[in-house]
Amino acid sequence: MTWNGEIYDRDMLMVVDVQNDFCAGGALAVPNADQVIPVVNRIAPLFPHVMLTQDWHPGSHMSFASNHVGTRPFQTIEVAYGPQMLWPDHCIQGSQGAAFRKGLDVRGVELILRKGFRPEVDSYSAFVENDHTTPTGLAGYLRERGMRRIFLAGLAFDYCVRYSSEDARMRGFDVVVIEDACRSIAAQSRAETITSLSHQQIPLIVSDDLA
Repeated sequence: MTWNGEIYDRDMLMVVDVQNDFCAGGALAVPNADQVIPVVNRIAPLFPHVMLTQDWHPGSHMSFASNHVGTRPFQTIEVAYGPQMLWPDHCIQGSQGAAFRKGLDVRGVELILRKGFRPEVDSYSAFVENDHTTPTGLAGYLRERGMRRIFLAGLAFDYCVRYSSEDARMRGFDVVVIEDACRSIAAQSRAETITSLSHQQIPLIVSDDLA
């Protein structure tokens, strides 16, 4: 698709994982993550529909290095569905780290989708678990409500924003990523994400384009 500069009544803004553990001082902080908050707060009122995603892991989650003897964070292991990166414990259900970042304006939010709550499978995408077969139910929800296009912002551009946008595209939605309302974990994976989105014809815009 191409970006024509217009926002329509069936457009949804999805704000991905703006939580304490992904921001400064958190267990898995994304560099400069707090900088997305004023951008998101500025653009959210432009959209007729807004939703949030929230990482929501049990303490026993299989993606935590602490749950695998002899491993360390950022090591990759093999699990039933393929390679799995191990992470520091983060966004544990009910913890302060899992809470949305202070200052994020949640007024007008219509849906909070919690993901990663199944202990046996990780979940980057808002649409499907990392086994690529277990749906979250979000696609059905969006279709039932008549949503046609998804705009994405949040954390991290090169993980949960990327996979959510690609999975939305695969499920037939038009998708736009607002790049300056996202932050990345690493420069290399950011570049890989830009290439992947381009191949799938998912446009990258900046927040000023929405005006």
